[in-house]
Amino acid sequence: MPRTPISRDRFDDLPEGIDRVGAHRAENPRMRGWLVLTWAIIATVVLTVVGIFGSMIVSGRIDLFPTSAPTVSQSPGIEPVIDASYTVLVLNATGESGLGNVVRDEIIAANVGWTGDTVLAANAASTDFEQTTVFYPYPEDEAAALGLAELLGDVPVAQSEAYLQVEQPEDGSQIRQLTVVIGADRATTEENAPAS
Repeated sequence: MPRTPISRDRFDDLPEGIDRVGAHRAENPRMRGWLVLTWAIIATVVLTVVGIFGSMIVSGRIDLFPTSAPTVSQSPGIEPVIDASYTVLVLNATGESGLGNVVRDEIIAANVGWTGDTVLAANAASTDFEQTTVFYPYPEDEAAALGLAELLGDVPVAQSEAYLQVEQPEDGSQIRQLTVVIGADRATTEENAPAS
């Protein structure tokens, strides 16, 4: 069967230097090197910042939703009262070992009613507390907190339920507990000792 000659049309006449054939006539996009480099740098910076921020949140160095710090208060008109019916928890928030037991013994030795069964000593979760403070959970506990603070040398008091025991009494009454958090001001290590 003889071939029929195909007549030429305008699509067959291409300018010189163009390597496009058939349906693939779109021009090859040319990547601009500086644009790619700029976007790569921006992506690297963003990912690095997000990674650092995320690791600081996970490690606890950044708190997205901080709780308000307890307010230190000395309410006028409230008389300090020594009330040994309260349990006292002494937390050592310094790096000095055994300081919680020293303060515990000081409270018991004051001979105002607290005994070894009602004054407990332990280490706090952190060791960077600045000033020794007596914490009380409820407003009606302030007088007893002031009495204990006076016994310890007029340390400040603050209302906070952060140190309250988890177990509530079965009768529904409130826990009667005071918490002494020992700060760096009572540490006796060389760096915290007063200058002579």
